[in-house]
Amino acid sequence: MSETLLLYLRLFYEFFKTGLFAVGGGMATIPFLTDMSQRTGWFTAGQLADMIAVGESTPGPIGVNMATYVGFTTAGVPGAVIATVGLVTPSVIIILIVARFLQAFRQNRYVDAVFYGLRPCSVGLIAAAGMSVVILSLLNTELFAATGNVADLFRWKCLALAAVLLVCTRWVPKVKDLHPIVMILASAVVGAVFRFAGA
Repeated sequence: MSETLLLYLRLFYEFFKTGLFAVGGGMATIPFLTDMSQRTGWFTAGQLADMIAVGESTPGPIGVNMATYVGFTTAGVPGAVIATVGLVTPSVIIILIVARFLQAFRQNRYVDAVFYGLRPCSVGLIAAAGMSVVILSLLNTELFAATGNVADLFRWKCLALAAVLLVCTRWVPKVKDLHPIVMILASAVVGAVFRFAGA
């Protein structure tokens, strides 16, 4: 079996697992992608941060966008298709099963208990995703590990930007009323001008 075929199979398998267990939407895929980055070496933490930014600012579900992005950077267009199909396949299978049996079992107390139990799982995965984004955006753990200098732990430009955004979006009425697309475009300009990806 060729290395390319093995890579395609592994892409499908990794994203199938992610799609199967990332309960709670696209943001819940981030902890799985972080783990995938560490295990496979397909992308770095910095590239993951870029994926999150691109995935959030482009149309479509962030999980699908990120699967396509990883697949493309790893194995080109075929990789993008395979990773995306791998991510959505579990959802399609589960939806078909649920559609077939939900009417019969919807009043079952065990089914209700399963749905009720999934809620905290979703909250936990989304909270972990939020913490991952904060760490990727505001902390430079790789530089800190290399130098041991506490000052190198923080991405100072990003912290300053976060403080400015907090003040503007909480206490400046004109900024609070801006359309989200304006905020996305402004963020892209600020990131390009001040090179926040390398901050």
